[in-house]
Amino acid sequence: MLKKERYQEFVKYFSTHSPDAQTELNYSNPYELLVAVILSAQCTDKRINQVTPALFNRFPDAPSLAVSTSDEVFSYIRSVSYPNNKAKHLVGMAKKLMEEFHGEVPEKVEDLIKLPGVGRKTANVISSVIYNKPAMAVDTHVFRVSNRLGLTSRATTPLAVEKQLVKYLPEETIAIAHHWLILHGRYICVARRPKCEACPITYFCKYFETHYVKMATKA
Repeated sequence: MLKKERYQEFVKYFSTHSPDAQTELNYSNPYELLVAVILSAQCTDKRINQVTPALFNRFPDAPSLAVSTSDEVFSYIRSVSYPNNKAKHLVGMAKKLMEEFHGEVPEKVEDLIKLPGVGRKTANVISSVIYNKPAMAVDTHVFRVSNRLGLTSRATTPLAVEKQLVKYLPEETIAIAHHWLILHGRYICVARRPKCEACPITYFCKYFETHYVKMATKA
């Protein structure tokens, strides 16, 4: 199957079966999502959703977070991965929002990456989820699944994956395709032992074609 055909089948399947896919992080405004995404690096959404209610209750907006200390923030996020660094990033992020963006979360990726704790992946999440921009955030799930499906080829960095996906996906699907790939990677196409026997899209999956169809043919 040609790459173009894989993309067509990918969009066709998920737009039909998962038209409302969205982040599993709980949030009610751009500030809360930004905080949650920063915290979610190398940590599960489930854990972040357990931590953020108390955190948001204490720091409901950028002004309140900006005048706090990393030690105080740490006391609310001690159970997440790398809490010391993330506490410093959150306070620094809030201060930057106040100093340069009037406390509002910017929509442009180039502005978002100026914030402490915000890399390209986080910036793309905010740009796509909050502002519905055609931005593709590449985390480990997106990186793995897009390669296994055959949507990317010889893409060895997150940026390379991002560029290929943005190039071949219809622009109007880029934002939601991020969630399609993440959720499929989280529940079906898992890292160590992908659940190919339960996967509904093996008919256009390059990994399945290589590891199962071709091996069966050789046998």
